[in-house]
Amino acid sequence: MIRKRIFLTLMLCLSLLAQAQVAYNEKGQAIPPQTQAFGKEAFSPTGNTVIRWLGNAGFFINSRGTCLMVDPLLVGFDMPLLIDVPILPTEVPALDAVLITHSDNDHFSVPTCQQLAPVCKVYHSTHYVDSLMTNLRLPSVGHGMKDTFRIEDITVSLTPAYHTWQNEFGGFERVFQREDFCGFLIRTADGLIWAPGDSRFLPEFLRLPAPDVIFFDFSDDGWHIGLENAIKVANAYPNAQLLLSHWGTVDAPDMKPFNADPKELEGRIVNPGRIHVLAPGEAFVLKH
Repeated sequence: MIRKRIFLTLMLCLSLLAQAQVAYNEKGQAIPPQTQAFGKEAFSPTGNTVIRWLGNAGFFINSRGTCLMVDPLLVGFDMPLLIDVPILPTEVPALDAVLITHSDNDHFSVPTCQQLAPVCKVYHSTHYVDSLMTNLRLPSVGHGMKDTFRIEDITVSLTPAYHTWQNEFGGFERVFQREDFCGFLIRTADGLIWAPGDSRFLPEFLRLPAPDVIFFDFSDDGWHIGLENAIKVANAYPNAQLLLSHWGTVDAPDMKPFNADPKELEGRIVNPGRIHVLAPGEAFVLKH
């Protein structure tokens, strides 16, 4: 009992320490710690899996030398950013793959993907986003919701998403389908990573193989999972490390999808020491 109390106290202290790293700008937006730039050294083989937040919903994964990016937004966005990106596409030496969850330009950054093309072997996404990539002459592969594929020694499966906001707002040339959006379960030698993409809450989110890491979108927006449902998902997987995502990046104080506040998680997450407020570019090590 004493050991358990000590452990819980330690976890609470770690959570409070992480949340203490959150600052606020003059517009009241929560912002992350200062960017930790990285270069080609981060792409070398390692004895574990290293994850780095790229800003917004973007992440870089180096799993024992297999390198991929998920939804990288590194150049050319159409709104000002609150952060310095930790690496530019021209500084990336090589990628085994880029995974794109959907076509919104804060996830499918065309300028970023085009500038990464000389060093990226393949791009993976849904069939719809694959059609956009094909038009850009990127080496891409499209997938359905039940697909599983390999990137060297990593296995990737698609997870469902519900983010067809375009049909509600109108002004688009097509009717968007649920299968145009996805998340990814990324199984490495050191553990299972879930990148959910953008989605309203789905019951399927509570029936996944238990992830070791979640790229945790907790923005309280009607076309995202929403704060309450994000907490529900986090507590359904009480041992998953939560790498905070989709926050502190875009200078848009009136847009909920970009303005999650880590302090709103305080006291609401089981095992709070697993909340990680990463600086852009900061290394998080996933060990087997």
